[in-house]
Amino acid sequence: MNVLVTGGAGFIGRWVVKKLLDDGHNLWVLDNLSNGRIENVDEFLSRKNFKEFIQGDIKDASLLEDLFLKKFDCCYHLGASINVQDSIDDPKTAFKNETIGTFNVLEECKRHRVKIVFTSTCMVYDSATTPAGIKETDAIKPASPYAGAKMAAENMVLSYFFTYGLPAVVVRPFNTYGPFQKAGREGGVVAIFIKNKLEGKPLQIYGDGTQTRDLLYVEDCANFVVESGYSDKANGEILNAGLGRDIPINDLASLIVKDVTKIQHVKHIHSQSEIKKLLCNYDKAMKLLRWKPVFSIEGGIKRTEDWMKSTNLS
Repeated sequence: MNVLVTGGAGFIGRWVVKKLLDDGHNLWVLDNLSNGRIENVDEFLSRKNFKEFIQGDIKDASLLEDLFLKKFDCCYHLGASINVQDSIDDPKTAFKNETIGTFNVLEECKRHRVKIVFTSTCMVYDSATTPAGIKETDAIKPASPYAGAKMAAENMVLSYFFTYGLPAVVVRPFNTYGPFQKAGREGGVVAIFIKNKLEGKPLQIYGDGTQTRDLLYVEDCANFVVESGYSDKANGEILNAGLGRDIPINDLASLIVKDVTKIQHVKHIHSQSEIKKLLCNYDKAMKLLRWKPVFSIEGGIKRTEDWMKSTNLS
């Protein structure tokens, strides 16, 4: 296939690009490098089926109009804002990136009949209430402008499926971590904890640390996202992906640092947007895609730490 990946120089996008290249598809990557970085895809640029990297923005409708003349078969749409706190501080930017940007991509997909896989987030959900975990039909809650903008974009994507018959899938990965994730303010909890451990700094936990997360290793996430694009059965569906096991942040910190004296609790910076319990039910993805995670938390953390020790990227 000829495939476009928006946000392909980002953390998850980088692994989606790798999977698609390994599967033999021709790849174009669009990224404005606001969150992504060209170093994430450097190793792919010389591959025969990596066709072009375009530094540009999904809010630029004329750029997209020209780009879609490449006659893509599928668009994996990962270009987005990535940080809850940023959306609280600047909701307009989150809305423009998630909702208007997605609308622009949808319009070109509709014009050229290109399947779209829209990468949303588990942050649209309310807290898990049963041991079975959160299903796609469970309650949603826009507890941040980030979640609200993602929900608006999801609804636009599905409306194009129902109105125009556009092949479209909405995927909701849970808390994804692994190599190439940033470890700064906009990074994930695993990357931040490991970086602090390696630098001899304390691991700071917001609140009491009893909040839980379902941690999905990035290669499992990328395989899920890519398989959603391959499957006609996924069209018109919302699909979750996670490990199916949650862990309190206190236990995650102890798993990473081992020494509890290195763990501190600090005041939560956005407690109103905290989700108390995130636990994924991925039965639907297993049924439709035959997908399930491969990497355990322990194995994924080890691979992430080994990578972080070996690189200057963080």
